[in-house]
Amino acid sequence: MDASTTASASALRGAHERFVTAPEAAQGVRSLVAESWRRCAATGVRPDGGRLPPLPRSSAELVAYRRTHPLAAVLPLFRELLGADVADDGHVFAVGDADGTLLWVEGDSAAVRRAERMHFAEGAVWSEEQAGTNAPGTALELGRPVQIVAGEHYSSAVHAWSCAAALIREPGTGRVLGVVDLSGGGTIATPPALAAVRAAALAAEGELARALPGPVTLLGRDGRSLCASADGRDGVVRLSALGRDSAVLEYGGRVHRLSPRHSELVVALALEGRGVAGDRLAVDLSEREVPASTLRAEMTRLRAVLGPALLGSRPYALLHPVRTDFAEVAGLLAEGRVGEALARYPGPLLPRSDAPVVVEQRRALEQQLRGAVLGGGDAGLLRRWVDTARGAHDAAAWLALAHRLPGGSAQRAAAAARAHALDAAVAVPPQVGRHAAVLQRSRS
Repeated sequence: MDASTTASASALRGAHERFVTAPEAAQGVRSLVAESWRRCAATGVRPDGGRLPPLPRSSAELVAYRRTHPLAAVLPLFRELLGADVADDGHVFAVGDADGTLLWVEGDSAAVRRAERMHFAEGAVWSEEQAGTNAPGTALELGRPVQIVAGEHYSSAVHAWSCAAALIREPGTGRVLGVVDLSGGGTIATPPALAAVRAAALAAEGELARALPGPVTLLGRDGRSLCASADGRDGVVRLSALGRDSAVLEYGGRVHRLSPRHSELVVALALEGRGVAGDRLAVDLSEREVPASTLRAEMTRLRAVLGPALLGSRPYALLHPVRTDFAEVAGLLAEGRVGEALARYPGPLLPRSDAPVVVEQRRALEQQLRGAVLGGGDAGLLRRWVDTARGAHDAAAWLALAHRLPGGSAQRAAAAARAHALDAAVAVPPQVGRHAAVLQRSRS
């Protein structure tokens, strides 16, 4: 390291120390770095290097995720362009996804070991929010190539490193697929390093475009896919979530039986339609605050199940048209086809879920269906409604049924009696009746 580089590194350390002491004064650094430091301070990133990005819990999940990721196809190209001279240069190159999860980290073996000590390793999340100012995370934050030198990193654990990163975008759509990064010593703190990763990213995008018969995904105005899948299927996702706690998702000839939490996530994404930011999705899923890191981990696990071609990031979205059983029922009701809607309604939407977005949709759909059945006054539909778990305790539905049945019939009498019993149970709860009996006895 020459004298000018040493002086520059010392100046950056001084600027970092001043910012940590007085965050309102970000002086002596580029505006890009100052703005990043402010974001890091606002989200609670540790500037002293005391909290490193978490390492993955399951290597099997990472292996499965990488196998289906679009960037796996261009990994040999990155090795050729960025990894050929690593033994002489002492650097590493990394390829990450759109959330900042490092999928591959390769290079000089000694440099890889040093990088692992600061958790710059496969499976770790190097977004700005997790790792502070760094080239791959800040490039994803800003949507453009970024170079971060030594003390410009927000975490002091990374001050010995410099890095340069560029985004890889999906041909034809511009959707961010991930990021490619070079990290190392002084040779990475130079314009040629940034030019190298930009050239590698462009070469990867060209390779993706040549390898496919067309764009990976053609998007309509609503952000949904308009193309058929590569295997000739219709490219439509089918989601069934009525009357079950674990949704079933069918796509490309495969059937996924989702966990209850993944069911909530997929239903929320289907309802949002155009894609949703992480903070909004967290509110959809819980009345309690959901940490961003927890949500990202859940989405990473879901992406390992569904594959990155189906589940997108920034914003989170299902990348193909989605047909859901709950939207189908709502559509039939909107067309006045109440009988068909009732026939295709096996029960409430994810009945045990307490995710706010699910609860709201569940109530709205059931209210629409109930209102249509009661408002239509069709005895057959009323009978089918009261035969459901929800309708069995619906006093108004039993009363409406009684009014539609022939006068003097046993069925009419039974329906009226059921309505009266349900009304009485609601009007006078059992504990109130017992209390009234005690008072009566005390007065006699």
